[in-house]
Amino acid sequence: MNAHAAKEYTKEDWKKLASDAETSVEGRLFINGEYCEAADGGKFEVINPSTNEVFALASEGTEKDIDRAVAAAKESYYSRTWLKMAPRKRMDIMYKFADLIDQHAAELSLMETLNMGKPIGDCLSSDVPASATNIRFMAESIDKINGKVTNTHDKALHLSLREPLGVVGCISPWNYPLLMAVWKIAPALAAGNSVVLKPAEQAPHSCLKMAELFVEAGGPPGVFNVVNGYGEVAGKALALHPDVSKISFTGSTEVGKLILQYAGQSNMKKVGLECGGKTPQIFFADLPDMNRAVEAAYEGIYSNMGEMCNAGSRIFVEQSIYGDFVDQFIADGKDAYMPGDPLDPETNMGPLVTSEAQSRVLGYIESGKSQGAKLHFGGGVPSGMEAGCFVEPTLFSDVSNDMKIAKEEIFGPVASVIPFDNTEHVTQMANDTIYGLCASVWTSDVNRAHSMAKSIEAGIVYINCFDEGDMTLEFGGYKQSGNTKDSCFESVLGYTQSKSVWYSLR
Repeated sequence: MNAHAAKEYTKEDWKKLASDAETSVEGRLFINGEYCEAADGGKFEVINPSTNEVFALASEGTEKDIDRAVAAAKESYYSRTWLKMAPRKRMDIMYKFADLIDQHAAELSLMETLNMGKPIGDCLSSDVPASATNIRFMAESIDKINGKVTNTHDKALHLSLREPLGVVGCISPWNYPLLMAVWKIAPALAAGNSVVLKPAEQAPHSCLKMAELFVEAGGPPGVFNVVNGYGEVAGKALALHPDVSKISFTGSTEVGKLILQYAGQSNMKKVGLECGGKTPQIFFADLPDMNRAVEAAYEGIYSNMGEMCNAGSRIFVEQSIYGDFVDQFIADGKDAYMPGDPLDPETNMGPLVTSEAQSRVLGYIESGKSQGAKLHFGGGVPSGMEAGCFVEPTLFSDVSNDMKIAKEEIFGPVASVIPFDNTEHVTQMANDTIYGLCASVWTSDVNRAHSMAKSIEAGIVYINCFDEGDMTLEFGGYKQSGNTKDSCFESVLGYTQSKSVWYSLR
Protein backbone atom coordinates (compact mmCIF):
# COMPACT_ATOMS: atom_id res chain seq x y z
CA MET A 1 0.00 0.00 0.00
CA ASN A 2 1.33 3.44 -0.93
CA ALA A 3 1.95 6.24 1.56
CA HIS A 4 -1.11 8.27 0.56
CA ALA A 5 -3.53 5.43 1.28
CA ALA A 6 -1.67 4.39 4.43
CA LYS A 7 -2.04 7.85 5.92
CA GLU A 8 -5.71 7.01 6.46
CA TYR A 9 -4.77 4.21 8.86
CA THR A 10 -5.51 4.65 12.55
CA LYS A 11 -3.42 3.53 15.49
CA GLU A 12 -5.61 0.43 15.74
CA ASP A 13 -5.01 -0.39 12.07
CA TRP A 14 -1.25 -0.18 12.58
CA LYS A 15 -1.44 -2.31 15.72
CA LYS A 16 -3.23 -5.03 13.74
CA LEU A 17 -0.67 -4.86 10.94
CA ALA A 18 2.15 -5.00 13.46
CA SER A 19 0.69 -8.14 15.02
CA ASP A 20 0.42 -9.78 11.61
CA ALA A 21 3.97 -8.75 10.70
CA GLU A 22 5.44 -10.63 13.66
CA THR A 23 4.71 -13.91 11.91
CA SER A 24 5.06 -12.85 8.27
CA VAL A 25 8.13 -10.60 8.08
CA GLU A 26 11.03 -12.03 6.10
CA GLY A 27 14.30 -12.14 8.03
CA ARG A 28 16.49 -14.46 5.99
CA LEU A 29 19.48 -13.31 3.99
CA PHE A 30 18.96 -12.23 0.38
CA ILE A 31 21.69 -13.63 -1.87
CA ASN A 32 21.73 -14.08 -5.64
CA GLY A 33 18.12 -13.05 -6.05
CA GLU A 34 16.51 -15.20 -3.36
CA TYR A 35 16.05 -15.56 0.37
CA CYS A 36 18.21 -18.11 2.13
CA GLU A 37 19.20 -19.16 5.62
CA ALA A 38 22.59 -18.32 7.07
CA ALA A 39 25.22 -20.98 6.38
CA ASP A 40 25.54 -21.82 10.08
CA GLY A 41 21.80 -21.55 10.70
CA GLY A 42 22.22 -18.82 13.29
CA LYS A 43 19.52 -16.28 14.14
CA PHE A 44 19.32 -13.21 16.31
CA GLU A 45 16.47 -11.31 17.92
CA VAL A 46 15.28 -7.97 16.60
CA ILE A 47 13.82 -6.00 19.52
CA ASN A 48 10.95 -3.53 19.28
CA PRO A 49 12.32 -0.61 21.34
CA SER A 50 8.89 0.76 22.23
CA THR A 51 8.17 -2.40 24.25
CA ASN A 52 11.61 -4.04 24.62
CA GLU A 53 9.99 -7.22 23.36
CA VAL A 54 11.19 -9.42 20.51
CA PHE A 55 9.57 -8.38 17.24
CA ALA A 56 11.09 -11.03 14.99
CA LEU A 57 14.10 -13.21 14.34
CA ALA A 58 16.63 -12.56 11.59
CA SER A 59 19.24 -14.85 10.09
CA GLU A 60 22.69 -14.19 11.49
CA GLY A 61 25.15 -13.93 8.63
CA THR A 62 28.81 -14.71 9.21
CA GLU A 63 31.99 -14.66 7.15
CA LYS A 64 30.71 -17.68 5.19
CA ASP A 65 27.62 -15.76 4.13
CA ILE A 66 29.61 -12.67 3.21
CA ASP A 67 31.75 -14.95 1.02
CA ARG A 68 28.60 -16.30 -0.65
CA ALA A 69 27.15 -12.86 -1.23
CA VAL A 70 30.40 -11.40 -2.57
CA ALA A 71 30.79 -14.39 -4.89
CA ALA A 72 27.27 -13.80 -6.24
CA ALA A 73 27.98 -10.09 -6.69
CA LYS A 74 31.31 -10.80 -8.37
CA GLU A 75 29.71 -13.30 -10.75
CA SER A 76 26.98 -10.84 -11.68
CA TYR A 77 29.51 -8.07 -12.24
CA TYR A 78 31.91 -10.01 -14.45
CA SER A 79 29.09 -11.62 -16.42
CA ARG A 80 27.94 -8.03 -17.14
CA THR A 81 24.29 -8.90 -16.48
CA TRP A 82 23.76 -5.40 -15.12
CA LEU A 83 26.53 -3.39 -16.69
CA LYS A 84 25.97 -4.61 -20.25
CA MET A 85 22.38 -3.35 -20.25
CA ALA A 86 21.82 -0.20 -22.25
CA PRO A 87 21.72 2.82 -19.91
CA ARG A 88 18.04 3.46 -20.62
CA LYS A 89 17.19 -0.14 -19.71
CA ARG A 90 18.98 0.16 -16.37
CA MET A 91 17.25 3.48 -15.83
CA ASP A 92 13.86 1.86 -16.45
CA ILE A 93 14.59 -0.82 -13.85
CA MET A 94 15.65 1.79 -11.31
CA TYR A 95 12.50 3.83 -11.97
CA LYS A 96 10.36 0.73 -11.47
CA PHE A 97 12.35 -0.02 -8.32
CA ALA A 98 11.45 3.43 -6.97
CA ASP A 99 7.80 2.92 -7.91
CA LEU A 100 7.75 -0.35 -5.95
CA ILE A 101 9.23 1.42 -2.93
CA ASP A 102 6.32 3.86 -3.12
CA GLN A 103 3.79 1.07 -3.57
CA HIS A 104 5.11 -0.79 -0.51
CA ALA A 105 5.33 2.33 1.65
CA ALA A 106 3.07 0.96 4.41
CA GLU A 107 4.99 -2.29 4.73
CA LEU A 108 8.39 -0.61 4.68
CA SER A 109 7.29 2.05 7.16
CA LEU A 110 5.97 -0.56 9.55
CA MET A 111 9.30 -2.39 9.47
CA GLU A 112 11.15 0.84 10.30
CA THR A 113 8.86 1.56 13.22
CA LEU A 114 8.99 -1.93 14.70
CA ASN A 115 12.76 -2.22 14.25
CA MET A 116 14.02 1.10 15.59
CA GLY A 117 11.04 3.04 16.95
CA LYS A 118 10.69 5.78 14.35
CA PRO A 119 7.13 7.22 14.43
CA ILE A 120 5.04 5.68 11.67
CA GLY A 121 3.96 9.12 10.46
CA ASP A 122 7.58 10.16 9.91
CA CYS A 123 8.28 6.99 7.94
CA LEU A 124 5.30 7.55 5.67
CA SER A 125 5.76 11.27 5.11
CA SER A 126 9.53 11.47 4.96
CA ASP A 127 11.77 8.40 4.93
CA VAL A 128 10.05 6.19 2.36
CA PRO A 129 9.24 8.99 -0.13
CA ALA A 130 12.79 10.33 0.21
CA SER A 131 14.15 6.86 -0.52
CA ALA A 132 12.13 6.64 -3.73
CA THR A 133 13.20 10.16 -4.74
CA ASN A 134 16.84 9.25 -4.22
CA ILE A 135 16.55 6.14 -6.37
CA ARG A 136 14.92 8.14 -9.17
CA PHE A 137 17.63 10.79 -9.03
CA MET A 138 20.33 8.15 -9.27
CA ALA A 139 18.47 6.53 -12.16
CA GLU A 140 18.51 9.86 -13.98
CA SER A 141 22.28 10.00 -13.45
CA ILE A 142 23.02 6.76 -15.30
CA ASP A 143 23.41 8.30 -18.75
CA LYS A 144 25.12 11.39 -17.30
CA ILE A 145 28.30 9.56 -16.24
CA ASN A 146 30.53 10.93 -18.95
CA GLY A 147 34.20 10.60 -19.81
CA LYS A 148 36.16 13.15 -21.77
CA VAL A 149 38.46 13.59 -24.73
CA THR A 150 41.48 15.73 -23.93
CA ASN A 151 43.30 18.13 -26.25
CA THR A 152 46.40 16.30 -27.44
CA HIS A 153 48.67 16.65 -30.47
CA ASP A 154 47.33 15.50 -33.84
CA LYS A 155 49.09 12.13 -33.74
CA ALA A 156 47.33 10.96 -30.58
CA LEU A 157 43.88 10.58 -29.10
CA HIS A 158 43.34 10.46 -25.33
CA LEU A 159 40.10 9.24 -23.78
CA SER A 160 39.39 9.48 -20.07
CA LEU A 161 36.69 6.94 -19.18
CA ARG A 162 34.53 6.45 -16.11
CA GLU A 163 34.01 2.82 -15.14
CA PRO A 164 32.39 1.09 -12.15
CA LEU A 165 34.55 -0.32 -9.38
CA GLY A 166 33.16 -3.86 -9.33
CA VAL A 167 31.78 -5.28 -6.08
CA VAL A 168 30.83 -2.61 -3.54
CA GLY A 169 30.26 -3.39 0.13
CA CYS A 170 27.83 -1.16 2.03
CA ILE A 171 27.29 -1.00 5.79
CA SER A 172 24.26 1.08 6.72
CA PRO A 173 23.08 2.46 10.10
CA TRP A 174 19.94 1.90 12.16
CA ASN A 175 18.79 5.52 12.56
CA TYR A 176 17.45 5.75 8.99
CA PRO A 177 17.46 2.05 8.03
CA LEU A 178 15.94 2.35 4.56
CA LEU A 179 17.03 5.83 3.53
CA MET A 180 20.69 5.55 4.53
CA ALA A 181 20.92 2.18 2.78
CA VAL A 182 19.44 3.79 -0.36
CA TRP A 183 22.01 6.59 -0.13
CA LYS A 184 24.62 3.87 -0.68
CA ILE A 185 23.11 1.23 -2.92
CA ALA A 186 21.33 3.56 -5.38
CA PRO A 187 24.43 5.47 -6.59
CA ALA A 188 26.50 2.26 -6.53
CA LEU A 189 23.95 0.52 -8.75
CA ALA A 190 23.58 3.57 -10.99
CA ALA A 191 27.33 3.51 -11.60
CA GLY A 192 27.10 -0.12 -12.74
CA ASN A 193 28.47 -1.92 -9.68
CA SER A 194 27.15 -5.00 -7.90
CA VAL A 195 26.40 -4.57 -4.20
CA VAL A 196 26.52 -6.45 -0.91
CA LEU A 197 24.68 -4.60 1.86
CA LYS A 198 25.16 -5.33 5.56
CA PRO A 199 22.32 -3.49 7.32
CA ALA A 200 22.41 -2.59 11.01
CA GLU A 201 21.47 -5.62 13.09
CA GLN A 202 18.92 -3.50 14.97
CA ALA A 203 16.92 -2.81 11.81
CA PRO A 204 17.45 -5.23 8.91
CA HIS A 205 13.94 -5.88 7.65
CA SER A 206 13.28 -2.93 5.33
CA CYS A 207 16.64 -3.51 3.63
CA LEU A 208 15.78 -7.14 2.94
CA LYS A 209 12.45 -6.10 1.45
CA MET A 210 14.19 -3.49 -0.66
CA ALA A 211 16.48 -6.11 -2.23
CA GLU A 212 13.45 -8.23 -3.06
CA LEU A 213 11.80 -5.24 -4.74
CA PHE A 214 14.92 -4.58 -6.83
CA VAL A 215 14.69 -8.07 -8.30
CA GLU A 216 10.93 -7.68 -8.79
CA ALA A 217 11.68 -4.50 -10.75
CA GLY A 218 13.89 -6.49 -13.14
CA GLY A 219 17.25 -6.23 -11.42
CA PRO A 220 19.39 -9.29 -12.23
CA PRO A 221 20.05 -11.80 -9.43
CA GLY A 222 23.33 -11.23 -7.63
CA VAL A 223 23.50 -7.52 -8.37
CA PHE A 224 22.02 -6.51 -5.01
CA ASN A 225 22.54 -8.81 -2.02
CA VAL A 226 21.78 -8.33 1.69
CA VAL A 227 23.49 -10.14 4.56
CA ASN A 228 22.17 -9.51 8.07
CA GLY A 229 24.51 -9.95 10.97
CA TYR A 230 26.59 -8.26 13.59
CA GLY A 231 29.05 -5.56 12.65
CA GLU A 232 32.00 -7.17 14.38
CA VAL A 233 31.46 -10.37 12.36
CA ALA A 234 29.63 -9.79 9.07
CA GLY A 235 30.57 -6.12 8.75
CA LYS A 236 34.21 -6.82 9.47
CA ALA A 237 34.26 -9.71 6.98
CA LEU A 238 32.81 -7.45 4.28
CA ALA A 239 35.36 -4.71 4.95
CA LEU A 240 38.21 -7.23 4.86
CA HIS A 241 37.05 -9.13 1.79
CA PRO A 242 39.66 -9.08 -1.00
CA ASP A 243 37.04 -9.14 -3.77
CA VAL A 244 35.30 -5.99 -2.53
CA SER A 245 36.57 -2.90 -4.35
CA LYS A 246 34.99 -0.28 -2.09
CA ILE A 247 33.41 -0.24 1.34
CA SER A 248 30.86 2.46 2.16
CA PHE A 249 30.07 2.93 5.85
CA THR A 250 27.77 5.19 7.85
CA GLY A 251 28.01 5.00 11.61
CA SER A 252 30.21 5.93 14.53
CA THR A 253 33.62 7.50 14.10
CA GLU A 254 35.10 4.72 16.23
CA VAL A 255 33.93 2.02 13.82
CA GLY A 256 34.82 4.19 10.81
CA LYS A 257 38.44 4.09 11.94
CA LEU A 258 38.27 0.29 12.08
CA ILE A 259 36.89 0.21 8.53
CA LEU A 260 39.92 2.17 7.36
CA GLN A 261 42.20 -0.34 9.06
CA TYR A 262 40.41 -3.31 7.49
CA ALA A 263 40.74 -1.76 4.04
CA GLY A 264 44.47 -1.39 4.54
CA GLN A 265 44.85 -4.89 5.95
CA SER A 266 43.15 -6.43 2.92
CA ASN A 267 43.34 -5.05 -0.60
CA MET A 268 43.56 -1.26 -0.13
CA LYS A 269 39.94 -0.98 -1.17
CA LYS A 270 38.44 2.47 -1.48
CA VAL A 271 36.62 3.64 1.65
CA GLY A 272 33.70 6.05 1.92
CA LEU A 273 32.86 7.14 5.48
CA GLU A 274 30.02 9.21 6.88
CA CYS A 275 30.49 9.26 10.64
CA GLY A 276 29.61 11.27 13.74
CA GLY A 277 28.86 14.91 14.35
CA LYS A 278 28.41 17.60 16.98
CA THR A 279 26.68 20.26 14.95
CA PRO A 280 26.80 23.91 16.04
CA GLN A 281 23.72 26.06 15.42
CA ILE A 282 24.84 29.69 15.79
CA PHE A 283 22.31 32.44 16.51
CA PHE A 284 23.46 36.04 16.32
CA ALA A 285 21.46 38.88 17.85
CA ASP A 286 20.53 40.16 14.38
CA LEU A 287 18.93 36.88 13.30
CA PRO A 288 16.13 37.64 10.85
CA ASP A 289 13.24 35.80 12.59
CA MET A 290 13.31 34.66 16.23
CA ASN A 291 10.30 32.38 15.88
CA ARG A 292 11.75 30.52 12.92
CA ALA A 293 15.17 30.37 14.55
CA VAL A 294 13.91 28.83 17.77
CA GLU A 295 11.81 26.35 15.83
CA ALA A 296 14.86 25.31 13.83
CA ALA A 297 16.82 24.93 17.06
CA TYR A 298 14.47 22.48 18.73
CA GLU A 299 13.56 20.63 15.55
CA GLY A 300 17.27 20.26 14.80
CA ILE A 301 17.87 18.29 17.98
CA TYR A 302 14.52 16.60 18.74
CA SER A 303 13.65 15.31 15.25
CA ASN A 304 14.18 11.57 14.86
CA MET A 305 14.66 11.38 18.66
CA GLY A 306 17.97 13.19 18.24
CA GLU A 307 19.38 10.06 16.61
CA MET A 308 21.04 11.91 13.75
CA CYS A 309 24.71 12.38 12.94
CA ASN A 310 23.91 15.98 11.97
CA ALA A 311 21.73 16.74 15.02
CA GLY A 312 22.04 20.40 16.00
CA SER A 313 22.99 19.59 19.57
CA ARG A 314 25.20 22.64 20.30
CA ILE A 315 23.05 25.77 20.25
CA PHE A 316 25.25 28.88 20.44
CA VAL A 317 23.33 32.09 21.24
CA GLU A 318 24.75 35.61 21.42
CA GLN A 319 24.69 37.05 24.94
CA SER A 320 22.35 39.97 24.18
CA ILE A 321 19.48 37.65 23.14
CA TYR A 322 20.48 34.64 25.24
CA GLY A 323 17.77 34.95 27.91
CA ASP A 324 14.98 35.65 25.42
CA PHE A 325 16.09 32.75 23.21
CA VAL A 326 16.12 30.26 26.08
CA ASP A 327 12.72 31.48 27.32
CA GLN A 328 11.17 31.04 23.88
CA PHE A 329 12.81 27.65 23.43
CA ILE A 330 11.17 26.54 26.69
CA ALA A 331 7.80 28.00 25.72
CA ASP A 332 7.74 26.61 22.18
CA GLY A 333 9.94 23.53 22.38
CA LYS A 334 8.97 21.85 25.64
CA ASP A 335 5.82 20.26 24.25
CA ALA A 336 6.66 20.32 20.55
CA TYR A 337 7.86 16.71 20.63
CA MET A 338 5.94 14.34 22.86
CA PRO A 339 7.12 10.74 23.31
CA GLY A 340 4.42 8.22 22.51
CA ASP A 341 3.52 4.99 20.81
CA PRO A 342 5.32 5.10 17.43
CA LEU A 343 2.42 3.18 15.85
CA ASP A 344 0.13 6.12 16.61
CA PRO A 345 0.06 8.44 13.55
CA GLU A 346 -0.14 11.42 15.93
CA THR A 347 3.15 10.58 17.66
CA ASN A 348 6.19 12.62 16.67
CA MET A 349 8.79 11.15 19.06
CA GLY A 350 9.39 7.45 19.55
CA PRO A 351 11.84 5.53 21.73
CA LEU A 352 15.58 5.35 21.33
CA VAL A 353 16.80 2.31 19.42
CA THR A 354 17.88 0.09 22.33
CA SER A 355 17.95 0.00 26.12
CA GLU A 356 21.73 0.46 25.87
CA ALA A 357 21.22 3.66 23.90
CA GLN A 358 18.69 4.84 26.47
CA SER A 359 21.14 4.21 29.33
CA ARG A 360 23.91 6.02 27.47
CA VAL A 361 21.78 9.12 26.83
CA LEU A 362 20.51 9.20 30.43
CA GLY A 363 24.15 8.99 31.52
CA TYR A 364 24.99 12.07 29.48
CA ILE A 365 22.07 13.89 31.07
CA GLU A 366 23.41 13.05 34.53
CA SER A 367 26.85 14.33 33.51
CA GLY A 368 25.28 17.62 32.41
CA LYS A 369 23.65 18.02 35.80
CA SER A 370 26.81 17.12 37.70
CA GLN A 371 28.97 19.52 35.67
CA GLY A 372 26.69 22.46 36.44
CA ALA A 373 24.48 22.87 33.36
CA LYS A 374 20.96 24.13 34.09
CA LEU A 375 18.21 21.61 33.30
CA HIS A 376 15.02 23.33 32.12
CA PHE A 377 12.89 20.35 31.11
CA GLY A 378 13.10 16.66 30.38
CA GLY A 379 16.01 14.67 31.69
CA GLY A 380 14.33 11.35 32.33
CA VAL A 381 12.04 8.59 31.12
CA PRO A 382 8.47 9.69 30.35
CA SER A 383 5.93 8.56 32.93
CA GLY A 384 4.10 5.41 31.92
CA MET A 385 6.70 4.50 29.25
CA GLU A 386 9.21 2.73 31.46
CA ALA A 387 8.86 -0.54 29.53
CA GLY A 388 10.34 0.97 26.38
CA CYS A 389 13.54 2.84 25.55
CA PHE A 390 12.08 6.34 25.78
CA VAL A 391 13.88 9.51 26.86
CA GLU A 392 12.17 12.87 27.27
CA PRO A 393 13.25 15.78 25.08
CA THR A 394 15.75 17.60 27.27
CA LEU A 395 17.06 21.16 27.42
CA PHE A 396 20.18 22.41 29.21
CA SER A 397 21.28 26.03 29.31
CA ASP A 398 24.37 27.66 30.83
CA VAL A 399 26.47 24.99 29.16
CA SER A 400 30.17 25.58 28.63
CA ASN A 401 31.87 24.22 25.55
CA ASP A 402 34.18 22.01 27.61
CA MET A 403 31.37 20.05 29.28
CA LYS A 404 30.91 16.44 28.30
CA ILE A 405 27.44 17.13 26.85
CA ALA A 406 28.99 19.80 24.61
CA LYS A 407 31.99 17.73 23.55
CA GLU A 408 30.70 14.24 22.85
CA GLU A 409 28.08 12.94 20.45
CA ILE A 410 25.06 12.00 22.55
CA PHE A 411 22.78 10.66 19.80
CA GLY A 412 19.63 11.49 21.71
CA PRO A 413 17.20 14.38 22.30
CA VAL A 414 19.48 16.51 24.47
CA ALA A 415 19.96 20.19 23.59
CA SER A 416 22.78 22.31 25.03
CA VAL A 417 22.49 26.10 24.84
CA ILE A 418 25.86 27.88 25.04
CA PRO A 419 26.31 31.68 25.26
CA PHE A 420 28.91 33.54 23.19
CA ASP A 421 30.29 37.06 23.10
CA ASN A 422 31.36 37.76 19.52
CA THR A 423 32.12 36.24 16.13
CA GLU A 424 35.67 35.25 16.99
CA HIS A 425 34.55 33.59 20.23
CA VAL A 426 31.79 31.48 18.65
CA THR A 427 33.91 30.50 15.65
CA GLN A 428 36.58 29.14 17.99
CA MET A 429 34.00 27.18 19.99
CA ALA A 430 32.19 25.86 16.92
CA ASN A 431 35.45 24.49 15.52
CA ASP A 432 36.65 23.07 18.85
CA THR A 433 35.52 19.53 18.06
CA ILE A 434 36.81 16.44 16.31
CA TYR A 435 33.71 16.53 14.11
CA GLY A 436 32.82 18.66 11.11
CA LEU A 437 29.61 17.47 9.50
CA CYS A 438 27.15 20.38 9.58
CA ALA A 439 26.65 23.85 11.02
CA SER A 440 24.14 26.66 10.75
CA VAL A 441 24.52 30.42 11.05
CA TRP A 442 21.61 32.79 11.72
CA THR A 443 22.27 36.45 10.94
CA SER A 444 20.93 39.31 8.81
CA ASP A 445 24.47 40.42 7.98
CA VAL A 446 25.37 38.88 4.62
CA ASN A 447 29.05 39.71 5.07
CA ARG A 448 29.16 37.92 8.41
CA ALA A 449 27.22 34.98 6.99
CA HIS A 450 29.70 34.61 4.16
CA SER A 451 32.70 34.96 6.46
CA MET A 452 31.32 32.42 8.92
CA ALA A 453 30.52 29.94 6.16
CA LYS A 454 34.17 30.06 5.14
CA SER A 455 35.54 29.95 8.69
CA ILE A 456 33.52 27.05 10.10
CA GLU A 457 35.13 23.65 9.63
CA ALA A 458 32.15 21.66 8.39
CA GLY A 459 31.11 19.98 5.16
CA ILE A 460 27.71 21.71 5.17
CA VAL A 461 26.90 25.21 6.45
CA TYR A 462 23.27 26.33 6.45
CA ILE A 463 22.48 30.05 6.48
CA ASN A 464 19.24 31.11 8.24
CA CYS A 465 17.91 27.55 8.05
CA PHE A 466 18.86 24.08 9.17
CA ASP A 467 18.81 20.60 7.64
CA GLU A 468 17.26 21.73 4.37
CA GLY A 469 18.24 20.98 0.79
CA ASP A 470 17.49 18.72 -2.14
CA MET A 471 19.32 16.18 -4.28
CA THR A 472 21.84 18.81 -5.37
CA LEU A 473 23.13 19.15 -1.79
CA GLU A 474 26.38 17.25 -1.27
CA PHE A 475 25.98 15.63 2.15
CA GLY A 476 29.25 14.90 3.93
CA GLY A 477 31.67 16.24 6.47
CA TYR A 478 35.14 17.39 7.41
CA LYS A 479 37.57 15.99 9.97
CA GLN A 480 36.37 12.86 11.79
CA SER A 481 32.85 13.19 10.40
CA GLY A 482 33.95 11.39 7.26
CA ASN A 483 35.49 11.60 3.82
CA THR A 484 32.69 11.17 1.29
CA LYS A 485 29.62 12.82 -0.22
CA ASP A 486 26.18 11.21 -0.19
CA SER A 487 22.81 11.85 -1.81
CA CYS A 488 24.03 13.83 -4.83
CA PHE A 489 25.55 13.28 -8.28
CA GLU A 490 29.00 13.40 -6.70
CA SER A 491 28.07 10.21 -4.83
CA VAL A 492 27.58 8.38 -8.13
CA LEU A 493 31.06 9.37 -9.29
CA GLY A 494 32.36 8.12 -5.96
CA TYR A 495 31.47 4.59 -7.05
CA THR A 496 33.47 4.89 -10.28
CA GLN A 497 37.13 4.92 -11.26
CA SER A 498 38.82 6.63 -14.18
CA LYS A 499 40.74 4.94 -16.97
CA SER A 500 42.94 6.64 -19.53
CA VAL A 501 43.06 5.24 -23.07
CA TRP A 502 45.84 6.66 -25.26
CA TYR A 503 45.70 6.03 -29.02
CA SER A 504 48.83 6.54 -31.08
CA LEU A 505 47.75 7.72 -34.51
CA ARG A 506 50.55 7.30 -37.07
